[in-house]
Formats: sequence, structure tokens, C-alpha cells
Amino acid sequence: MPRFIGKKKEEIGLSPGALHFRGVRKMEKPLIRVIDFDQNNVSEFRYDTVKEILKFKETETTTWINIDGIHDRQLMQEIADGFAIDRVILDDVMNTGLRPVLIEHDNAVFISLKMLNPQQSEEGIAYEQLSLILTPRVLLSFQERKGDFFEPVRNRIRQKKKRIVEAGPDYLAFALMDVVIDNYIMVLSDFGENIETLDEDEPETRMERDVLDTIFRYKKEVSFLAKNMKPARELILAFAKSDSDLLAPDTFFHLSELKNNISHVTEMLENYREVLTDQLNIYHTAASSRLNDKMKFLTIFSVIFIPLTFLAGIYGTNFDYLPELHFKYSYFIMWGVMVVLAVLMLVFFKRKKWF
Repeated sequence: MPRFIGKKKEEIGLSPGALHFRGVRKMEKPLIRVIDFDQNNVSEFRYDTVKEILKFKETETTTWINIDGIHDRQLMQEIADGFAIDRVILDDVMNTGLRPVLIEHDNAVFISLKMLNPQQSEEGIAYEQLSLILTPRVLLSFQERKGDFFEPVRNRIRQKKKRIVEAGPDYLAFALMDVVIDNYIMVLSDFGENIETLDEDEPETRMERDVLDTIFRYKKEVSFLAKNMKPARELILAFAKSDSDLLAPDTFFHLSELKNNISHVTEMLENYREVLTDQLNIYHTAASSRLNDKMKFLTIFSVIFIPLTFLAGIYGTNFDYLPELHFKYSYFIMWGVMVVLAVLMLVFFKRKKWF
């Protein structure tokens, strides 16, 4: 699927609430994983149907319901009906090309952002859509495929870390977003190391065609990262300013750290964009300098041979009578004049520092 995604023809004209999967199917069957916890108990479950997880709406504990696989229209319809969530939200969940966004509804807060994979695919840095739906007691998270991306958060819950088990689903949403942003920093750091190695190349190496291709590929990756990371900053700023009743006052304190991290991410992006622009300018400057050196050599070579060609042309004519034509040493004199003339021109060019 294209990484710079646009609307497809078959999507035009669909009603806003129509559940329609937009993306590449990455799992055969959706997987529902549940962690239900409070300060004293942590329970983990796996379910096959939405009907089995509806009971968690009524509990006093905090529940994290993670759905791996977002292609099943029937499953999404049952979630919308069972949790009284607007179908527009679930339609956005099924759109893997959705721009990072935060939307507040009466009984839920919808958050969508991209997770980046440190392991690059053939097309470059891989990504996956993450959607969060925050409700009073339940956090619903949706991923395109099963993975261990949020295993550190699960381990904190299993170990009953005080802060996360005492807080509600709003803090859990913050914890998941924090993992995503931290991963942004790690991906950018690894990506930055590749960019900075361009400075270590010798000037002769920089002239190679593959270096230019590398610079253009990196610039494309930076544009892709900016497309997903900059809107994530807007999302977090909107989250920090939200007046939703679903967010506890203590959560806003932790969001300041998230804002600092995403600001650091955007600064890194701009720095790497400038570095690549500078590298591209250096490449073109070096290429122009190399071309000028070649042109200077060819010009000097041509200028030296112009008068020599002139002399050879005169004495190569077919007239019967030419001065010094029958003189015994004419040939050697002509060679002497040509050599002396060439040497004098080289000395002149050298003193002018033309080479």
C-alpha cells in the first residue's frame, strides 16, 4: 500500500458512518486480548467474540481491550453497538491511512497515530496504524497485526506498578502513546546515524551516483516521517488542552513529558532535513567543482593547441611557393617555435594560477 496515501476511487461517495476497511489485511482472524486490573488483581483473557467482553463495561476495575486485526466489518459493528460508540469512530479505526488525530465525542475520546517499526521494509521505514478509544472504564486499542510493541506496558501492569494500576484508562492511553513517541525517538536516532555517516565519506566517494541516490532516499524518508510525526505533535497538544471528563487532572501532569518528547522529535526531524539539504548542496558543489576542473584542463589544452594548429595549417597548405618551404632546417625550426610557444603559454597560465 502506498506510504503517501490518498483516497481511492471506491471510497468516494461512501457515507461517513459506513464501515469500510482501507488498507492491507495483515491477519487472517482478529484477536481480542484483555487485561483487567486494579491495585490488587491483574487478569488476562483472550476472547473470540465481542459479546464476551461487554461485561467489562460494568466493572469497577480498569480494562484494556486490545484488538489485533481491524479488517472485520462485523466485529467493528458489534463493538460500536456493544459499547455505544459512534460508527464514524470505528470507520476511522478501519482506515489505515488516517492522519494522526484526536477527536472528542460525548462518551469517548478517539486517538489515531502511527507506530513506526525500527526494522525497515523494502520501501523504507515501516509503519502500522494504532487507534485508541478512551471510555470511562475501558480503553480499546486497535492494531493491524499482533505484536509485542506494548509489552513493556503489559509488564508494568503484571508487576502491579503503583502508578499504572492505580490510574484509570486515561493514564493507560498516555502510557501507550508514550511508548509510541519513545519509539519515534529511537527510529530517528537510528536513521540519524545513517545520515551522519554521509559526512564521513571522502570527497571522491561523495561524487558516486549511489551517494546521490542515498541522499534522495533519505530525504524521502524524512518527508514520510514528518507526514506522520508532525500531526502527532498537534494530537498531543490537543490532548493536553482537552477538557474531556474522561481525563483525570493527574493525567495532564504526565502529558507535559509527552509534549517535550514530541517536540524533541520534531526538532530532530528539522535538523536531519537541514543536514540532508546541506549534504545535497555539498554534493552539487563538489560536482560543479569537479566539472570546472575538467573544463579548465580542456580549455588550457585547447588554447595551447590553437596556435600550434594555426602554424601547422599554414605550412600544410598546397601553394607552390611558401617562405622557408625549401629551407634545409625549416621542419626543425617550426617544431622549435611550436614547443617554445607551448611552454611560454604554460608558464603564463601557471603564473596566472589557472591550474
